[in-house]
Amino acid sequence: MVLFTSSIHHYVTPKFYTETKPDTGKVVPTWNYAAVQLYGEASIYYQTDDEKTSEFLNRQISDLSNVGEKQVMEIMESDKEKDDERWKEPWKVSDAPPRYVELLKKGIIGVEIKIQSIDGKFKMSQEMSKGDREGVVAGFMSMGNEVANKLADVVKQRGELADAKHP
Repeated sequence: MVLFTSSIHHYVTPKFYTETKPDTGKVVPTWNYAAVQLYGEASIYYQTDDEKTSEFLNRQISDLSNVGEKQVMEIMESDKEKDDERWKEPWKVSDAPPRYVELLKKGIIGVEIKIQSIDGKFKMSQEMSKGDREGVVAGFMSMGNEVANKLADVVKQRGELADAKHP
């Protein structure tokens, strides 16, 4: 199993539960998060003198560099008209000395997963009453930082989905 978690997660204080806390006091702290679990067969590539490992790592390094150059750095056909030489062509692994690439590959461990199943979970206060969710949203919004604001948006969205499912 491999677990991926969202960067949007946070501790939730019981003080945010504006409905249940005043009514019964039966509230405890929790954590809001989103996660995906992948289940499958993993292959680990670490012996660079093995041909299969070398080919796998070459492909991964090349693919990652292409994504970085073309999507992250946004080097597109239109950039070729810029005067700055750095933007004429995307960098390629073949631009580096082969012996240097081989040396750096020794520090890379490749992982390939043949996925058999995927499971995901949102725990974003959607199980709480509408009043408590509104308190959670307001509480996070009052914190005034980017993560808390994004979390408030997700709590609101997940709550609306839960309400639509169970009117």
